[in-house]
Parts: sequence; structure tokens; C-alpha cells
Amino acid sequence: MSETWLLPKQVFDGKTLLQNTALRLDEAVVKTIAPASDIPIGATVHRIEETVAPGFLDLQVNGGGGVLLNASPSAQAIRDIAAAHRGFGTVGILPTVISDAPETLEAAVEAALSVQGEAGLLGLHIEGPHLSKVRRGTHAANHLRPLDQATLQHVQRLRAAGVPVMITLAPEVVSLEQISALAASGAVVSIGHSDATAEQTRAALDAGATAGTHLFNAMSPMLNRSPGVVGALINSHAFTGLIVDGLHVAEEMIALAIRARPIPDRMFLVSDAMPTVGGPDCFQLYGHDVCLRDGRLINAEGSLAGAHLWQGDGLHRLINRIGVDPAAALRMAISIPAQVMGLDPLAQLEGRRTDDLIRLGDDYEFVGFLNYD
Repeated sequence: MSETWLLPKQVFDGKTLLQNTALRLDEAVVKTIAPASDIPIGATVHRIEETVAPGFLDLQVNGGGGVLLNASPSAQAIRDIAAAHRGFGTVGILPTVISDAPETLEAAVEAALSVQGEAGLLGLHIEGPHLSKVRRGTHAANHLRPLDQATLQHVQRLRAAGVPVMITLAPEVVSLEQISALAASGAVVSIGHSDATAEQTRAALDAGATAGTHLFNAMSPMLNRSPGVVGALINSHAFTGLIVDGLHVAEEMIALAIRARPIPDRMFLVSDAMPTVGGPDCFQLYGHDVCLRDGRLINAEGSLAGAHLWQGDGLHRLINRIGVDPAAALRMAISIPAQVMGLDPLAQLEGRRTDDLIRLGDDYEFVGFLNYD
């Protein structure tokens, strides 16, 4: 029986874009990446007129398919949200529970534990409730509270079970010792929804925080004499998420921030997606309607309430509107999220099933999955 090889227009191997590169398959699993000249005579070759890449990874997903994790913190809700985003090329999500009652967080933790190890479910992102009231955004003020032993125990329990965790918090409302304890458990501590000074932000990074949540949004801005959270994060080695929907952050600011980082590959795309992705145009958050209007999701207070966005849309905008190099943009949608969470194999092609690999068109729009048997 002859070998089966795929010969795409381009291959993204997790680092760079390669031409004249072939993939050898064995029972729908990529076994080898090799120069096209290495394809043996007599092999079965399928030409693909698109770019092939690992599927997208998204570390901030509140909902999808009409389901909001906070409204239904269950294992099935997580599965349904993941399925909705898979329809747009995202093969791994970090379901995100935002500030809410203690029992909602507890239920989300139980749900994350129950789906551990299932394909596409990467862990849990706990975004709040230990946030700044001044920079809370759409998070309900009555649910904000100090970081207590209950949250520490939730995180430690998840990590003891091997579940990856990201926790977003405001450095000014927690202690440095608490940040260190969370980091010591193996959680990714991310700075967000914060009115901290640059000095407080740097202290949090020194204490173990390694990331920033949706850079520019819901954080103290960068001013000439007050760098704020924004300036401190940009000038650090921390990984920082970006919502690239043309609404949350001006495209010029995204371009500036990417160029200003002291080392490359420290920015990653997030969707901050809500149930409208793959679902109806309206949903309820904290008992109030949030509806999609002209691409925006606006709550009753007039604040942006998450995004109607998926990773492929952010990638397309990053390349075609902001002008980011395609390989660098692909790293922001795939490789860097994997690195942030310690899940590097998810950014690789070798060893992956073809139904976890995606096809991208000439403008890097998501076309579909590879799906070769």
C-alpha cells in the first residue's frame, strides 16, 4: 500500500510558514513534515491549494452557540461552547467564568474538573471576581470581592487534578503573597480589570504574574507621566491578550503595542466571545439583555459586554487590516496561547489528527478542516 502525502500551498509548523513542504499521513495522523522533494515515487499525493495550520486556540471564551458559561456553569455548557467555536476553526478553548456569585464559580470549577481531558477543553479561565470596581467593565459590582481562601482552594484543586488555570485579577486588590501562592500552584496569573499603577503592576509581575488580560481594555491607560497597567505590561516580558475586533482597541494602538514590546512573541489573540458566536443575537447577562447591534455587544450600562468575535476573524483582521506578518499573526492565534498555558504540542503538526488541522485561504480566512482519512 502506497504512502499518503499532502502537499499544501503553505504549511504553518507552529513557528513559520513553509512552502514546498509535505505532510506524510498514517491513519489520518501527521507523521512527518518534510520537503516536497522527499515524497517517494509511487506515493499517493493530495495537493491542497490552501495554507494548512494547527487549529486556533482561544484562552478567553465566555460563551458560544447561545450558551453563556456563567448562566449555565455545567460540563455540557462547556462542551456546547467548544463545539460552537470549533465551527470557526478553534480546536481548543479556555472556557471563562466571569465575576459572579460564589456558587457560580464553584459550579464552573466542578464542570472544568468533569470535562478534564476531553478534546478541545483546555482548562478554566477565572476572570474575577477579584477586580477593580473602577475598571470592572461589564462585571457586576455586587459580585466583586476580595481574594479569599475559597478562590485559592478552587485553583489549587484544579491544579492538583492537572487542569490548566488562568486567573485574572487586579494587583491592587490582592496581596503579593496571594499572587505568589497562585503562581506556585501552577496557575497562570493574569493582570486585568485593574486601576493599578505601573509600580503595582511591576510588583505583581515580580511576584509571579505572567500575563495580562485583553491589553488596553479595563485597565489604567498609558499616560506621559503615568504608564499605568498598559505601559507596564507593554514594557514587560509578560504575555498579553488582545481583542482584535476593530471595536475594543484601535488598530493603530494594536500595531504600536506589538512593535513596542521588548521581546517578540509576547502577544496573543483572544476572542472574549459571548453566546452570539454561532448563536442568537441576544442573551442574558446578570439578568439583563445583551444584544448584538452593528457588531457590538452592549450591556444595560452602555459598556462593551464581551465580543462577537472568533479567533479566525481576529487573525484575518490582524493580517489584512493591521499588517502583521502572517507567520507572526498565526503564532498569536495558535502557538503563543499554547505556550502561555504550557500546552505546546497543540501548536505542532506532527502527531496531530487531520481533523484538528485547518485550511486557510489566500487572505488567511478560515476555509475548513483538513479531514483526510
